[in-house]
Amino acid sequence: MVVRIMGEGQLRLADSHLGELNKLDDELLSEMQSGDGPGFRATLQALLDKVRELGEPLPDDALEPSDLILPAPDATLDEVRRLLSEDGLIPG
Repeated sequence: MVVRIMGEGQLRLADSHLGELNKLDDELLSEMQSGDGPGFRATLQALLDKVRELGEPLPDDALEPSDLILPAPDATLDEVRRLLSEDGLIPG
């Protein structure tokens, strides 16, 4: 699967990591619903860090379609809300 972090680039990530990422996504969704700004910021950072840790960066000149698009690290609560589906940022 190819994951794009807005403003950073793309990473290739094994589908087997989706469960681990979904736990962070569920936490992020809960914090957004409760309006927990500091929790939201910390969990978004943890989610992006995990994607960077587990993923393999694609070359800057690679133009592959992204299976998943994640917000930039400095995205606001409102910006992330616009990216959400009913499953959160990560389907499943």
